Amino acid sequence: MIEHTVKAFDADIGQLRGLISQMGGLAEDAIAQAMLALQRVDRDHADRVRADDKAIDAIEAEVERLAVRIIALRAPMANDLREVVAALKIAGVVERIGDYAKNIAKRVPLIESEQRIEPVSTLPAMARMASEMVRDALDAFAARDADAAVRVCESDSALDDFYDSIFRTLVTYMVENPKTISQVAHLLFVAKNLERIGDHATNVAEMVYFAATGTQMAERERSARSL
Repeated sequence: MIEHTVKAFDADIGQLRGLISQMGGLAEDAIAQAMLALQRVDRDHADRVRADDKAIDAIEAEVERLAVRIIALRAPMANDLREVVAALKIAGVVERIGDYAKNIAKRVPLIESEQRIEPVSTLPAMARMASEMVRDALDAFAARDADAAVRVCESDSALDDFYDSIFRTLVTYMVENPKTISQVAHLLFVAKNLERIGDHATNVAEMVYFAATGTQMAERERSARSL
């Protein structure tokens, strides 16, 4: 009976990890496709990104149902409980990452112009960096790898620096080309969304670290005490 219960629990946890991985893959693809729509100024492609967001929402709901069922039926303890709770929280964060990709897609019709806005070419590199952080954080969750989670948090400062650089570039371009103010303002919004995606990837990494070790990330604790 105990062996059967353990196998059933392991199967549930495996399913939970699989759903989180699936959500992450969809969120990464949403980021990439939203940026492609932005580069091409393609309304139809942007509309597909927005429509596809429903798939992420559906998986989040499935994660919630499964996590509640595991807690109610399996009564997990200690490490196992932390993993289930982390999965539940991570699903919510990944859903928000999908929302940021959808928000980027929403901006596409608002920047349509015959004039090519040169700074848009710098945004895909920032998007790739943010997307890599998401992937690395979710890989750390799948592997219960606390060290990998720490590395994700450490990479957030590089993304912040990238954002600061793009912000300055866009503001300078806007000042030098006043006719583009409205469109560049939307690009600033896109850059901020990418920066927030990185923040959420960091939040996932912090949850992974806690689930794996039972303690808060030391650097984050020091930062919290200094506030």
